Amino acid sequence: MPWQLDNDRPIYLQLMERIQRDIISGVYHAGDKLPSVRDLALEAAVNPNTMQKALSELERSGIVYSQRTSGRFITEDTKMLEKLKNDLAGEHIRDFLEKMEHLGFPKEEILTLVEQTMKEENS
Repeated sequence: MPWQLDNDRPIYLQLMERIQRDIISGVYHAGDKLPSVRDLALEAAVNPNTMQKALSELERSGIVYSQRTSGRFITEDTKMLEKLKNDLAGEHIRDFLEKMEHLGFPKEEILTLVEQTMKEENS
């Protein structure tokens, strides 16, 4: 199934975000070998050159590294991966808060709604 990509932002950035999300959600683990560029491009239904650019950028950031003849691997730096996870969570929380404030909810009420929803989910 092709990945859900939109035309509003550069495709390679969306590919990077998807791979990062797959890493922090446990699809890939620290030290795991990534599928080849061609395999990932096929899975995402994008041009291999676009996938190559996304992987190169992930490599530049240190999340992925290459071994010359063996392919690309996820970093084994678990602190870096934890920071990535926390940074992405922070972005999602800020986006959520901004949307809720646009709906007219004060921060205290947002917190109450979140707590209520979590209690309902656990019931």
